[in-house]
Amino acid sequence: MKKIISSLSLIILMGYTISCDQNFDEFNTNQVNATAIDPAFQLNAAVVGLAFPTLGTLTFDIGIVQQIISPNSGVLTGANYNQDNREFSQSLWQGYYRNVIKNTRDVISRVEGVSNRGNLLQMARLVQAYGFMVLTDDYGSIPYFDGGKGYTNQVFLPKYDAQQDIYADLIKEVREATGALSSSQRIETADVLYAGNIDKWKAFGNSLLLRLGMRLSEVDPALAQQVVSSLGSGPFILDNTDNAAIRHDNNYQNPTGNTLNSTEASNFYLTQPFVDFLKNSNDPRLSAIAVRYVGASSGPEQTPERASFSADLQIGMPMGNDNAGAVKAASDAGLASFYEFSQADRRRVAKLTAPNFLITASQTNLLLAEARHRGWISSGSAEEYFHAGIRAHMVQLGQVDAGSMIPPEEINAFLQANPLIQASALEQINDQYWIASFLNGPEAFANFRRSGFPALAPNPFPGREVPFINRLTYPNSEISVNAANVQEAISLQGPDEIGTKVWWDK
Repeated sequence: MKKIISSLSLIILMGYTISCDQNFDEFNTNQVNATAIDPAFQLNAAVVGLAFPTLGTLTFDIGIVQQIISPNSGVLTGANYNQDNREFSQSLWQGYYRNVIKNTRDVISRVEGVSNRGNLLQMARLVQAYGFMVLTDDYGSIPYFDGGKGYTNQVFLPKYDAQQDIYADLIKEVREATGALSSSQRIETADVLYAGNIDKWKAFGNSLLLRLGMRLSEVDPALAQQVVSSLGSGPFILDNTDNAAIRHDNNYQNPTGNTLNSTEASNFYLTQPFVDFLKNSNDPRLSAIAVRYVGASSGPEQTPERASFSADLQIGMPMGNDNAGAVKAASDAGLASFYEFSQADRRRVAKLTAPNFLITASQTNLLLAEARHRGWISSGSAEEYFHAGIRAHMVQLGQVDAGSMIPPEEINAFLQANPLIQASALEQINDQYWIASFLNGPEAFANFRRSGFPALAPNPFPGREVPFINRLTYPNSEISVNAANVQEAISLQGPDEIGTKVWWDK
């Protein structure tokens, strides 16, 4: 009897095992997790990754060009003291390589040679070029030809490339990618930047190439002229409807806006040079950008009830002050505390849902104004581009928030009062580029070094390391892990210090 029971048990067990084995694949296949992703969504991740990292650009790029500054030390040390702080200077590097370059490299490797994804390939090349341009402009020599290939090609210790070589290849990449975009190929409607609109992508590519060319105006004027003049009539981003911007909402918030509306709400202030420049020229953008919490003696007292947008009442924080210095500066100005200095309005231009602008009609028009002034293009007039650039930025502010809208009559009055003067054209154009790039720290920082305008005074902080910061330093992680390649870059470029100039900075 025991033998019969044992035999039956064995048969039942074998049957159960066979039954389970027959359905093994079905039972052990996750029906929810994706095994593949459309590369268009990876490109979107790269585009979203272009949003400027918050404290890195606030403490360095935006502070270096003396638009927003913090009097606080510690983790916020940077352009406020003209001192190095690798904890935050590395944020752009890490964010762009991890979130932008890694994704664009993968998209390119996946769609190269795929006949119906040609437009996606070119879009990825353009986004990648934008990301690399920002990186090399901030740091100088960077991993470019090997950069971002750890995932696709297992290049874990990438070599660094000279900025001159990087720019030559960026010009080639942008020119080729823009030319290869075609409305006869598949339209990538999932694209978050332009919904696959080929005309807008071509305008983006040409505007990026214009920016690349103009960046070389001092180091290689002949090449700069060749690149710019080859663009002809574009198309370019000349209207705000074509602006390259990352859109934000309550679920995906603007990184800078998030910082200025939370932990650092009462730690960053508009600078005296920036406020005075706008005030002295009767620029209506001061009221659209700035807020001053009159009588505030602490952060919690910066309430809407105290808010004033009047240009006459705005007071920028002087450069070169630590916390104690800011207290004294406020007292000298007759303020209740330094919490009374003007700020970028975090409820309007720096709100949580504000777009992150990458390339705008204002910037492009102003670059064309300079190109026309230099005789590198023949269409239009320098003053027409100049005024179109100013107008576009003034209108753009109102599109970010209705509370920052500047009435048309004020725009017209400002333009009439500010003609472009031949003798001072380069200064006028690049002063306006500085304003038009407000909150786009990397671009404002790059164009300031390239053009020499605005004519800012050195940071007067007694403990500064250099009069002006010229580049950001390499991350400690690179120095420790990729030491040989970093040292080779340093030997060619110069010391890994904030005073070392990048190649095109003459």
